[in-house]
Amino acid sequence: MNQVIAFDIGGTNSRIALFEDGKIAWRDEAPTPAQLGPNAMLETMLGLYAPISTIEAPIGIAFAALIVGECIHTENENILRGCKNFPLASALSEKTTHTVSLINDARAAAWGEYVFGAGRGCQQFLFVTVSTAVGAGLVLNGRLHLASNGYEAELGETLTENGQMLEDLASGSALAKLALKNGYANAQLLCDAADAGDSKAEALYRSGIRELAKKIADLVVMLGIQKVAVGGGLGLRVGYLQRLEDEIKKFPPIYQCQLVAASLGHDAGLYGAAAYASKR
Repeated sequence: MNQVIAFDIGGTNSRIALFEDGKIAWRDEAPTPAQLGPNAMLETMLGLYAPISTIEAPIGIAFAALIVGECIHTENENILRGCKNFPLASALSEKTTHTVSLINDARAAAWGEYVFGAGRGCQQFLFVTVSTAVGAGLVLNGRLHLASNGYEAELGETLTENGQMLEDLASGSALAKLALKNGYANAQLLCDAADAGDSKAEALYRSGIRELAKKIADLVVMLGIQKVAVGGGLGLRVGYLQRLEDEIKKFPPIYQCQLVAASLGHDAGLYGAAAYASKR
């Protein structure tokens, strides 16, 4: 990797970075105009790109949406309006005259951690992000797992024993709802109470972690996962990983794996987008 330009586009912020020999040499960000449609979003990206537009380099985009071919597709209009089958890769390529690669943000983060971070050297690797939602990415036999229909690691949408989606039980949003229902003002205060020894808060906190542990255990025996890196705002909270490890240790030996904290933090998507673009 010599020079590569990477975007990480979420519902709140749009970020850009210039990579030189695998390291971030320059970066910038701006609010994502999520409710103004894809053309406004494209203009924001071009505005971020303008200071480095003279650099000849491939472009990688990590985007918080389902990726089908070179198009982005979002069902939730409350997060990103008008982004149903929008050809973002070709639209940006036409404006910049550069090669553009497009990848889901969780898959980008997984690839970033595999190439540069906590997953280095592990051929069977799972990245899980636990934040507002639950996302994941898989590296199998040293290759990023991608599917033509975009459904390649939608861990949050998998079903639990009672028929609910995992995201409805194990995400930060789910924990916030659980907190309010049980007399805690928000998820952070519930977690703080659990850390301080509140047994009720601890049980509530662990309920979602337990469901995630079951899913990770399933993937370990189904795909031979050797290492799992956990990231995201909730996943990187002090004490979360230990609780997850405690739950997995309750299972028989065949379900065990190495659990580690993701090491690239919020930059994992940028690193993954850069690595993905440089190899295409």
